[in-house]
Amino acid sequence: MTYLMESAQEVHRLQAQASATSYAERLRLTGLRPGDAALDVGCGPGVITSEMLDVVGPHGRVVGIEPQAAHLAAARGLLAGRPNVELRQGALPETHLPADHFDYVWCQYVFEYLGEPGPALAELVRVVRPGGRVVVADIDGVGLWNWPFPEDLQEESQKLLAALRAARFDLHAGRKLFHLFRKAGLVDVRVHISPFYVAAGAVDARLREDWVIRFRTLRPLAEPFFGGAGPYDAFCERFLALLDDADTLKYAMVLTTEGVKR
Repeated sequence: MTYLMESAQEVHRLQAQASATSYAERLRLTGLRPGDAALDVGCGPGVITSEMLDVVGPHGRVVGIEPQAAHLAAARGLLAGRPNVELRQGALPETHLPADHFDYVWCQYVFEYLGEPGPALAELVRVVRPGGRVVVADIDGVGLWNWPFPEDLQEESQKLLAALRAARFDLHAGRKLFHLFRKAGLVDVRVHISPFYVAAGAVDARLREDWVIRFRTLRPLAEPFFGGAGPYDAFCERFLALLDDADTLKYAMVLTTEGVKR
């Protein structure tokens, strides 16, 4: 897995992003229960891992795995002193965890980075016990659903999408999960849709900074598709102006897919 967004600001961005939403309701909706043995794959700085601990309670436990050392260090700092949690460095598709072990497996914003998602999903299925739940949440079209959205800016956005596709980043990973779950043999497969963000008018400071960091981090990848630094900077400035526009709707969605292992 190649993580495109790694930068000096990435831990802060992920912490702010995860902290902007409460996940407890979605975790319970998709089957996490008190007393469960749960796994958080790609746990990042540990914000959702902390909420998972709250849901499973004192008789449950949570294991978090994360490939990026800086993110793992942030998670250890956040979760220091909390019982029933274990953090490990690791990544899909090989977690090196025991088979048929967890009651519930959660994985968010990882599959978008996987060129071959099948082996990763097979690993999640392997480590969950029969009757346990696999839950994967991912984006669908971030940055594309704006109105009004000038046609020439839409065309410029396609250059950024082309750069992401060249790096095997899947902006539509969320919509593909249902089919993957069915092919993997999971049953009782359900899909939940929720907002990644909604801004009726100008976006707030956190979301604007999130986009600034994204554009800065993606610069080396994107500039060749725009024909240099100048055109890329012009695109970023126009897109940020769109985010600041009080008369424009901006939104993006997350699809959360859950399934049960036979």
